[in-house]
Amino acid sequence: MMKPKAALLVMTSAIVLALTMSPAATQEKKKPSPSDKTESATEPVSPGEAQIKGAGGGEKGPAAPAAPSAQKRVTWDDIRNDQQTTENVVHYGLGPRGQRYSPLDRINAQTVKDLVPAWSFSFGGEKQRGQESQPLVHDGTIYVTGSYSRIWALDAHTGERKWQYEARLPEGIITCCDVINRGAALYGDKVYFGTLDAKLVALNKDTGKVVWRKEIADYQAGYSISSAPLVVKDMIITGLSGGEFGVVGRVEARNPETGELIWSRPTIEGHMGTLHGKESTMTGEKNKTWPGDTWEHGGGATWNGGTYDPETNLIYFGIGNPAPWSPHLRPGDNLYTDSVLALNPENGEIVWYFQYTPNDSWDFDGASEFVAFDYQDGGRTIKAGGEANRNGFFYVLDRTNGKFIRAFPFVSKILWATSIDERGRPVEAGTRPGNPVEASEGQQEFGGQPVASHVHAGAIFTAPSFLGAKNWSPMAYSLDTGLFYVPSNEWGMDMWNEPIAYKKGAAFLGAGFTIKPLYQDHIGVLRAVDPKAGKIVWEYKNKAPLWSGVLATKGGLVLAGTPEGFLKAFDAKTGEELWKFQTGSGVVGSPVTWEMDGEQYIAVTSGWGGAVPLWGGEVAKQVKDISQGGSLWVFKLHRAMASAHQ
Repeated sequence: MMKPKAALLVMTSAIVLALTMSPAATQEKKKPSPSDKTESATEPVSPGEAQIKGAGGGEKGPAAPAAPSAQKRVTWDDIRNDQQTTENVVHYGLGPRGQRYSPLDRINAQTVKDLVPAWSFSFGGEKQRGQESQPLVHDGTIYVTGSYSRIWALDAHTGERKWQYEARLPEGIITCCDVINRGAALYGDKVYFGTLDAKLVALNKDTGKVVWRKEIADYQAGYSISSAPLVVKDMIITGLSGGEFGVVGRVEARNPETGELIWSRPTIEGHMGTLHGKESTMTGEKNKTWPGDTWEHGGGATWNGGTYDPETNLIYFGIGNPAPWSPHLRPGDNLYTDSVLALNPENGEIVWYFQYTPNDSWDFDGASEFVAFDYQDGGRTIKAGGEANRNGFFYVLDRTNGKFIRAFPFVSKILWATSIDERGRPVEAGTRPGNPVEASEGQQEFGGQPVASHVHAGAIFTAPSFLGAKNWSPMAYSLDTGLFYVPSNEWGMDMWNEPIAYKKGAAFLGAGFTIKPLYQDHIGVLRAVDPKAGKIVWEYKNKAPLWSGVLATKGGLVLAGTPEGFLKAFDAKTGEELWKFQTGSGVVGSPVTWEMDGEQYIAVTSGWGGAVPLWGGEVAKQVKDISQGGSLWVFKLHRAMASAHQ
């Protein structure tokens, strides 16, 4: 197979990653098929797809007969109770709520110093770039996705490969933020994951063979899938990426056995939902918050996946930025962008919504995870949900009805707004980029703020940058401390607006930008956030941006990775660094932990990449020498030490 070629294309001041596969890598390439097409489950294995490890290591051939234990199915009860059942990790976020908390405590603040590598698995080849995956663990097998839409099944004891699947990617794929994949889903006898060409693939979890493969959307329009699917009862729930290309986001539910669509809910007002193959209800009211035909390419991508709370029986999805970025082309609140939607899992209807940043001018999104948690207030249990938004404010909402409870800053500098009012709407500070049609070349001031650039009329400097006070990297919530642990970043940006018109498959921004660090000694800050008191309890500063997920455990630990290559463990109460390990490349994946044969294990992917090297401006220059990679690291306590601590 020839080496895949990656090219960076500059479009209207935006950096857009285009993945171009060589003819050898795209053999039997097919023309784009109609939406929701199913490909044959009996399609023969071909180069670049399913591979079964044989005695020679990596040889292709028929799957070996599965051991009896490998036939265990993953049930909805397994997923719903994932946080409590410590022998497996069967869902993204360590359970559908996404709290990323484990009750395991064998590895704790006292014993973590004895943590050592058990094994490491290389993803191999030359397909590296960002490895943002969270592993899953079931019945002695680890399932981990990688860049370029790949997935492996590994023996959890030894790291030996059981099987590998590589999606055959067509030419001309366009993604905004690297060729990453954030994880898979397990249900029944299958493992599910999305691909860069906007397909959802169901594989037999024991053999890696394709059961079904659905085309979810048109990749040539800019659609892709990078987030892990959500499992709710007997449905596979997915979102879509592509907001920078003027696509319209959707949340969809599918039959896990066949992949057939159950319901679809668009995120932009004016678009029609479906239920069981028929039109259901319109999202919002056409032209209520989108003038003219602006709603047709309004963005609102559902690129970071969702969570589910069994108590309220609601699915929560964060919704991305409006398109284009320039707000002068789409006056109004632009619902339901920059919002969290609470959906009825039975039919996809919107039960409630909350919008964080109306008429977003800064690409702040609302796609960060909405995490369910409870707290006590005056003897009452408050069923809340928390989100650390890219706009710099941490929001606490009533997760039963979307009522605003409080919001407070979780980064040191917010320049676009002064506060959040009693309704939950931002009080803006007048730092919107100027209208490129109205702004003059000699302008020195706009909205009472100095113009950041003499080259771009109407430019402003603001903070956070559009990569956010927190980006995709999932935070953790500890049931012991009642704190959220948030991977945040301190950076600002010069930003200006530009004329733009929609063109299928092209970047639809209408904005230019340069990201800059706010401080010389750090950008990333891991913060412990008290959602009830609305304050920061402790913080740990890091030179490079923090881009990994976070894990909290009953052992009093918080684990997170750094671009410098370290997996680190911190004291959950004080933030003291207790342990670190150099993995050889930047850690931008999400760590997990589980128990096997009486020992506690921790796993994390390593491999630098993601949005920062592509969009990071001056920050990207600071991290340009970080080595790429692609591997999974698994740790446990040194055996002698583990015995001593029992």
